Amino acid sequence: MSGATKSAAPSPRGAAVGRGIGIGLMYGLWKPRVLGAWRVPASGPVILAVNHAHNIDGPMLMGTAPRPVHFLIKKEAFIGPLDPFLKGIGQLKVDRETTDRAAVTDALAVLRDGGVLGIFPEGSRGEGDFASLRAGLAYFAVRSGAPIVPVAVLGSTDRRGRLIPALPPLRGRVDVVFGDAFTAGDGSGRRTRTAMDDATVRIQERLTAHLENAGRLTGRR
Repeated sequence: MSGATKSAAPSPRGAAVGRGIGIGLMYGLWKPRVLGAWRVPASGPVILAVNHAHNIDGPMLMGTAPRPVHFLIKKEAFIGPLDPFLKGIGQLKVDRETTDRAAVTDALAVLRDGGVLGIFPEGSRGEGDFASLRAGLAYFAVRSGAPIVPVAVLGSTDRRGRLIPALPPLRGRVDVVFGDAFTAGDGSGRRTRTAMDDATVRIQERLTAHLENAGRLTGRR
């Protein structure tokens, strides 16, 4: 198992700084249109489940969510100067190839302390359609009892920018749509394999439905 190295506790203050940086960058470079942000509980633990089609999706959510977010981010992103920077703004490093005990502990600590945990439940960047979910989201939701708020980031892959082809066109519109909060568990508190599988099915149904609704709402589907 990985995660034997003890890590510092996620910093709420750091996440707040990260949110400020995200606001400046995302609103400075693009034109985010945020819908339904009021659906994110104003206090208490919550999990934001975000589709992932482009590398800016995480920073975009950090800059548009109504509360600071601690994201679980693949360890490969923590290289060079990005390592202390990402840790400094309260982001969590996770090894996706194994059971990362340190990442699990840090993520649960965020929720235990009433914070916001951001997860890309598809595990990695792909079509952004929630077609394939990993079990981690269900585990965190059932274990903590925190509600899940589905988030659809749309428009980040529609067109390539002229100056920087790897990014969406500068000053282009990106839609961020927050859905209704829901509970993943069945109320029994069970964390058996069957309970987790059932929770994953419920989560996938809700996330897929939200993505379809968000597409209709924004005219992107």
